[in-house]
Amino acid sequence: MSDAIVVGAGPNGLACAVELARAGVSVTVLEAADEIGGGTRTSELTLPGLLHDRCSAVHQIAVGSPFLRSLDLQDHGLEWCWPDVDLAHPLDDGSAGVLRRSTGATALELGPVDGQRWEQVFGPLAEAIEVLNDDVMRPLLHVPEHPIRLARFGLRAALPATLLARRFKTPQARALFGGAAAHALSPLHLPMSAAVGVALIAAGHRFGWAVARGGSRAITDALASVLLAHGGKIETGRRVGSLAELPDADIVALDLAPGAVAEIAGDRLPGRVARAYRRYKHGPGAFKVDLAVEGGVPWTNESCRAAGTVHAIGSFEELVVAEREVNHGRMPERPLVLVAQQYLADPGRSAGNVHPIWSYAHVPHGYEGDATDAVISQIERFAPGLRERVLASAVRRPAEFESDNANYVGGDIITGANTAWQIAIRPRLAVDPYATGIPGIYICSAATPPGAGAHGMNGYNAARSALRRLG
Repeated sequence: MSDAIVVGAGPNGLACAVELARAGVSVTVLEAADEIGGGTRTSELTLPGLLHDRCSAVHQIAVGSPFLRSLDLQDHGLEWCWPDVDLAHPLDDGSAGVLRRSTGATALELGPVDGQRWEQVFGPLAEAIEVLNDDVMRPLLHVPEHPIRLARFGLRAALPATLLARRFKTPQARALFGGAAAHALSPLHLPMSAAVGVALIAAGHRFGWAVARGGSRAITDALASVLLAHGGKIETGRRVGSLAELPDADIVALDLAPGAVAEIAGDRLPGRVARAYRRYKHGPGAFKVDLAVEGGVPWTNESCRAAGTVHAIGSFEELVVAEREVNHGRMPERPLVLVAQQYLADPGRSAGNVHPIWSYAHVPHGYEGDATDAVISQIERFAPGLRERVLASAVRRPAEFESDNANYVGGDIITGANTAWQIAIRPRLAVDPYATGIPGIYICSAATPPGAGAHGMNGYNAARSALRRLG
């Protein structure tokens, strides 16, 4: 039997370990922290009994992940839950752009003109996303299984978000699309900046903006359960500082940011690879504010009160300015604040009439200031009276994100800037982006294709690469 060491027990490290174990490899996972999960952990951050996701929270991409769907994770405790309204984007006049799982229902919300255009843009992609995932969630350099459908998706994804937004005439439709596109944390006027928004909306219409019952930790708990069932092992509190510290193994997979891989590998890494890893660009940070709110957030717009996810910033034009400022290292007065109300789909996260509210703002990379008031003010802008309902809060700054998870350099919770180059080519230009150039050593973090998310496809792809070479 071959053996493998996986460093890092986030969703990608565990996914890599599971795929290797399913192929008959003896796998041990080493995790530096005292608990597994990486960005998919859940804790009582504010008041006892209130469950807050510590980073990753809403999982429309994970629900449709070809790898996760192959595992029967429901048999290992994972259950998906959906709110009545998937996503809402409030505006200052009290209206909101509203996304529902059905493209037809969303079209009705957006009115006759933009509703028709929304269905024209996203309807075919939502219908095709399930089969497209096999292509979209692989490295760019491969022979596509569905070339025509992939080309249609690529034509939308390659556009600047500002250009695609021009298809819509109402501020509600433009804001609804823009908020989804802004999950990329990149300037919205650049090529490829529409990609993340197109993917999230298409996947959302097909699979819904789901949450995991009991918190995002349920995803990695289920993966760990599968791994153990296949004979794998997990050791926590095992920080790795060098490849020399690891026992001999046929495969070593690193769920680490490229810079960390360069440090751990040292002189064993080929020079061209080391230079690419050290040049790898990290993006803006996140400033997180968790709230315990009595009675929930008093949104002015009724759809926001039923929405699992709310984007609090205002118009598309305001969003474009805020994202540009953040990417230029300047803190905007009114940043984009992403709000998740997971308890609407999963009431077990609440304690009576006190509910956990998850929120974070986009801030400059390594931001050292205090954005707490800016975050709460942006929510209260669309929900007057919020402050009077807050019973407790917990704050996590960019530096605290990084200290909690070394992959989040400067608070970059998606492990890499979504520049046009890095969306298409990451972590370096290579036929096999998971190979490090050292025989038997692979990188499987969110810095590899297809990018961030608790979908496990990075780890799965890295495992398949390792198994091909193992023969």
